[in-house]
Amino acid sequence: MDMSGEGEDVKKDPGSTAGEVSGARPAPPRDPLAIDPATIPQIDALELQRGRPLIVSDADEVLLQFMVGLERYLDTQDLWIDLRSFALTGNIKRKDTNEPLPPSEMPALLDAFFAASAHDLEVVPGAADALAALSDRAQIVVLTNVPLEAKARREASLAAQGLPFPVIANKGLKGGAVRRLAERVEAPVVFLDDIPHNLASVAKAHAPATLIHFIADPRLAKLLGPAPGSHFHTTEWPAARRFIEDWLDAEGF
Repeated sequence: MDMSGEGEDVKKDPGSTAGEVSGARPAPPRDPLAIDPATIPQIDALELQRGRPLIVSDADEVLLQFMVGLERYLDTQDLWIDLRSFALTGNIKRKDTNEPLPPSEMPALLDAFFAASAHDLEVVPGAADALAALSDRAQIVVLTNVPLEAKARREASLAAQGLPFPVIANKGLKGGAVRRLAERVEAPVVFLDDIPHNLASVAKAHAPATLIHFIADPRLAKLLGPAPGSHFHTTEWPAARRFIEDWLDAEGF
C-alpha cells in the first residue's frame, strides 16, 4: 500500500498510504523504468523457468493484512489512523489530543512498526489456497517494498502461512523489477499490487503485463477505486484466482 502518492505505499512511505515502507531512507527514484541496484542480484539469483507464466505479487494489502497489523501496533503506541484519505502522514493521530503525528516522526514510527510487526502480519483470506492452486500452472514471485534486512523474516512469515514463494525486497517503483523478471522468463506476466503508481510503472516498463489492482482492506479500496489502466480490480482472492485462471487459459497455459 502506498501513501506517498509517488513511489511507495502508505505502508512504507510516510507520505504514502499503506503498503510499503521506506522509513528514514532516501527517497527512491521515480523513473518507472528504473530498478534499485539491490533488487537486481535478487532477481538474477532466482531459479526461474523460461517459457512458464509468471505471477508477480505485492505483499502488503495483497497477501498480508498490512492495515490491520498497523492499527494493532498503533494502538500500543496510543495512536490511531484516520482513514479519511489514502495516506499515512497527517492521518496517524495521537489518541489523547487527536493531533496528527508530525511528519518528522513518521520514519521512526514506521521503522519501529516493521521491526516489531512486519514478520507476523496475518495472511489475506484465500491467498494461500489461490496461489497454491495457481502454482501448478505458473511461477510465483513476491515483489515487496521492504528493507533488504527484512526480506528473510518476510519470506519466513509468508512461508509459515502457506505462501512458500521467493521474496524480492525492492525499493521504489516496481516497473523495472517486473521488466527484468519478464526478461528472465520470456513468458506472460501478471502483476498484482495495491498501489496505482506501481501498476502504472509496470505498464510503462513492460507493456504486455496483465495488471490486477488488489486492495484487501475494503476501507482502503473505497478510497481509491480501480487504478487507471488495470485489467482487473478486486478485494478478494477467489475473484483474483478466477481472473488469473481465465488469463492462463487465454494464454494457452
